[in-house]
Amino acid sequence: MDGSLNGFRVIVIGASSGMGRESAILFAREGARVIAAARREERLRQLQEQVSAEGRELATFTADTRDPDAMIALAGAAKERFGGVDILVYATGTNTPDRALTRLNADVWNDLISVNLTGAYHAANAILPAMREQKSGLMIFVSSMSAYIPDVSGAAYQASKRGLHGLAHAIRHEERANGIRTTVVAPGFTDTEIMRHRPVQPSREQLDKALRPEDVAQMILAIAKLPSRVHVPEVQMQPADN
Repeated sequence: MDGSLNGFRVIVIGASSGMGRESAILFAREGARVIAAARREERLRQLQEQVSAEGRELATFTADTRDPDAMIALAGAAKERFGGVDILVYATGTNTPDRALTRLNADVWNDLISVNLTGAYHAANAILPAMREQKSGLMIFVSSMSAYIPDVSGAAYQASKRGLHGLAHAIRHEERANGIRTTVVAPGFTDTEIMRHRPVQPSREQLDKALRPEDVAQMILAIAKLPSRVHVPEVQMQPADN
């Protein structure tokens, strides 16, 4: 990759908001060929209009990562449009106000795990055949510092993010002979929509000190620009005053 992303084929999942949206914009600005995927079609349309207004191109694909067939269809669309996939960014995720164990139930647990972890498996499993065929590829999974440090995010969220690390490292271990690398980016407190899912909303002062989605997107872009001889297993990011 050696610094230039011009012409690279990129799928960004979770591109309707936050880190995924900012990542899709940055990749498009670098000249990459991007498919931005998410569940919210209207948000994707707005993203496409913004990128188009900057004189760049970006394709969209409405899909739910919890549906393995939808992920297979997304991979097929990328294969048909681009001939393959060089970079996958999995930046979708959710949490719930009912995160305390006294309120958590099986339905909430299963929903969190299905979006944050199982969806990542569905996406990776769908994209891997194309990367194996071309003997190269980079998968970047957006996790959280909650995977390392117990915090207020709740058991289901923390379990899903720790599982995401395990998935990423297993892919790298099994697929490195095929030239496939994985990176987990773990941001700390970041001002994204998921903050609105907290039982107690962060104060304006707290949000002012938080990371921004574009900070994480810049890190994702920096990793993507590294030459293929470089493997970055994990990156942790924290607000400066943390």
